[in-house]
Amino acid sequence: MTVALVGAFIIGDWREGTVVAILFGVNEYLEGFGMRQARKSMAELLKVVPKTANLLKDGVATEVPIDKLELGDTILIKAGGKVPSDAVIIDGKSSVNEAAITGESMPVEKQIGDALFGGSVNNEGTLKAKITAVYEDSSLAKILHLVEEAQETKTPTELFIDRFAKYYTPIIMIFAVLVTIVPPLFFGGAWSHWIYEGLAVLIIGCPCALILSSPVAIVSGITRSAKNGVLIKGGVFLEQLAKTKQIAFDKTGTLTEGKPAVEEEVIYDEANFFRISSMMEKSSGHPIAAAIIARIGAVEAEMDDLTTIGGKGLSGTFKGKRYFLGNEQQIPESSWTEIARTDVKALKDAGYTVVITASETAILGIFGIQDALRKESKDLVTQLHQAGMTNIIMLTGDHEKTAEKVAREIGIDNYYASLLPEDKLTKIGELQAQNGNIAMVGDGINDSPALATADLGIAMGKGTDSAIEVADIVLMQDHLGKLPITVKIAKKVRFVVGFNIAFALGLKVVALLLALTGYLTLWMAIMADMGATIVVTIFGLSILFRSKAEKKIK
Repeated sequence: MTVALVGAFIIGDWREGTVVAILFGVNEYLEGFGMRQARKSMAELLKVVPKTANLLKDGVATEVPIDKLELGDTILIKAGGKVPSDAVIIDGKSSVNEAAITGESMPVEKQIGDALFGGSVNNEGTLKAKITAVYEDSSLAKILHLVEEAQETKTPTELFIDRFAKYYTPIIMIFAVLVTIVPPLFFGGAWSHWIYEGLAVLIIGCPCALILSSPVAIVSGITRSAKNGVLIKGGVFLEQLAKTKQIAFDKTGTLTEGKPAVEEEVIYDEANFFRISSMMEKSSGHPIAAAIIARIGAVEAEMDDLTTIGGKGLSGTFKGKRYFLGNEQQIPESSWTEIARTDVKALKDAGYTVVITASETAILGIFGIQDALRKESKDLVTQLHQAGMTNIIMLTGDHEKTAEKVAREIGIDNYYASLLPEDKLTKIGELQAQNGNIAMVGDGINDSPALATADLGIAMGKGTDSAIEVADIVLMQDHLGKLPITVKIAKKVRFVVGFNIAFALGLKVVALLLALTGYLTLWMAIMADMGATIVVTIFGLSILFRSKAEKKIK
């Protein structure tokens, strides 16, 4: 641009050169404006960071800067106040707005013992809480730090543009020289006219729009996802998500609640089945015991003695009679009937985990237990198919029948059952080899090896340290509802980047063809360049706008 302006003044086009210089300044401002607007949305996220906290000492609350808080400090959070850092409630109850962390618009009810995220807002009532992480280590600080870092990383597309620019500029300079000298030397053209055209080539060759085509869109996509409570650790992962066609889910705790629940019951002895089962299970800490007690309640009566038999179940005595509870191996042969065997087989074939209660002479009843599906799982699979995922996979350690039942209910394309953690790792590798890029979704704790092996690791976990550390994308909610919209954002970013590059280059090609015919003016060149900058900026910033449906996802 400097060469073009100096040349314009030398050949006497002062007025045109001056206007071009002014318009170029406007163009440069627009380029900066595009990035500023994209980053401005990030600045809005920073507004949720509280500045002070009410520190309680000896019953007196003192306002202190949040960086003065230490682990174990007790704080007072008034109605409408922000939680200064991650903490746990020790007194009071209230509803809390966690939108800054999870992207959820609905408040969450909190009581003693519940965790609070720094940056969340106490809606009503007064809470006392104990600090569990200093601000620098809080979930909010990690989110903001990682989003800022993500905006600085470059995608493969941006790196390609950078490499391309190294060769692009000298090529444009050479082309401008050729446009200037070839027509006068070989075709009798006027030197003044073709010098003018050469200068116009230099102006249209400015790569402003091309350089801006990707980063505004990438930053907008990352920031919009952060507002939704989805943490993307870099534009490269946004690009990767847009290209990925297959996605694997861990079952337990991801597609399901991770908590067993009684779904079916077969009762043979109504008078004793629930009573004996409750007496045996009420003191057990096993998750299945909790599911049974949640279903039938606890009774006051106690077993005379209760023994745990590893891998099988429980055995106990009540009023001189022996009782058993557990799997088939735990039940004496003398208790079985053909009807009971048939019922157990039917429940197992339906995908249930079977728990049997029996005396030494008869089976009292059978519980059919299943890990309850998350309410959003079926819609999730449908929306992912609509978003372009062609192969949705479930990986689970459960047996074949349970896996088949879950896969059928929610519309999974393929499932693999009876997998140990190392088997999941192997299966991810096999799927990569067979079908190319694969994303893996897990809870970020026990799925770490598979998340790390997949081309794209996606963790859900309400901001747990393991989730943030292991995954490329973190869903800060305890559900998968925001995953489909994140896929759509990634695809929109990819489309916008592709369109912007094509538009910027296409406009330059048209202008350069006009230069070859001698019809390109300095005005046309700068207006084309500025117009391209405006278009790619507007398209990039359009990604920031969240749809109504997106805001309603809870």
